[in-house]
Amino acid sequence: MSAGYSPSYDNDKSVLAFRGIPISELKNHGILQALTTEANEWEPRVVSTEVVRAQEEWEAVDTIQPETGSQANSEQPGQLISFSEALQHFQTVDLSSFKKRIQPTIRRTGLAALRHYLFGPPKLHQGLREERDLVLTIAQCGLDSQDPVHGRVLQTIYKKLTGSKFDCALHGDHWEDLGFQGANPATDLRGAGFLALLHLLYLVMDSKTLLMAQEIFRLSRHHIQQFPFCLMSVNITHIAIQALREECLSRECNRQQKVIPVVNSFYAATFLHLAHVWRTQRKTISDSSFVLKDLEVLAKKSPRRLLKTLELYLARVSKGQASLLGAQKCCGPESPPFKDLTFTGRSDLQPHSS
Repeated sequence: MSAGYSPSYDNDKSVLAFRGIPISELKNHGILQALTTEANEWEPRVVSTEVVRAQEEWEAVDTIQPETGSQANSEQPGQLISFSEALQHFQTVDLSSFKKRIQPTIRRTGLAALRHYLFGPPKLHQGLREERDLVLTIAQCGLDSQDPVHGRVLQTIYKKLTGSKFDCALHGDHWEDLGFQGANPATDLRGAGFLALLHLLYLVMDSKTLLMAQEIFRLSRHHIQQFPFCLMSVNITHIAIQALREECLSRECNRQQKVIPVVNSFYAATFLHLAHVWRTQRKTISDSSFVLKDLEVLAKKSPRRLLKTLELYLARVSKGQASLLGAQKCCGPESPPFKDLTFTGRSDLQPHSS
């Protein structure tokens, strides 16, 4: 309390009426001026330049906008973004420059082409190829910190995984806690582009897969079996991209007459299988490259098997009959961020002779 506080204010009904009103609103009622006048015996008729400047600064309080990182989030600040809303953004913006870079299918020649023609999966239906190309085009797009939608995607992923209710900076060490290798998530999207973030968004915003995502995230922070969650997810998105280009998913896409939902489910199923192998076989960060290589082979060879496993798992989770972590629940202490860990992704694995 200030030295000039007067107990008479407690009995003054006019002052009591202002209790509970935010400070930003008190200036509209003149109560701050009244309190300052009586406490400091200030005469309103004598206005110094310091007072005028202070009053101007106070009047500007309402116009101050909170910023996120280096950019203010002026478009619905603090609101989560759904997968469908983020996807709609890419469906409406001009992506022609990125689309020029894609190779929708793997080019095969000689015996490889003949074998694929005779024994390979069916070709994707003509009516689904535009949707396939959109997926591959998004994978060519990078993270743009100046795009409000891109920022909201990052914020949503962060909030859903950490449980935070507040926005965070788009650059900072807190992204290492989620399993990126540095303070800027954009540097870890190589080979998967913004599709990697859309997949993470799908995982945390779909009510059926959110629990799975949170359990995998807890496993990634195990004191012994820790791994960089988001970086592992980027590698799995890369596997999904290759499976789509090699037409491993064409049969399922044709059956469902959809591409994006199939690719999303394939990504989630592959992540689920990785987490199961990681936990049950007690894998560590040093095993990452070989685990991912084996995972890619299995995923491309038996996508339907992975999708069926995911379907059964989610059905059991919805009934409270399954848990990815089982009784373990990652009871050990959480690991520190991954600054001092070396993660080897599938693309970093050197070929070796059998």
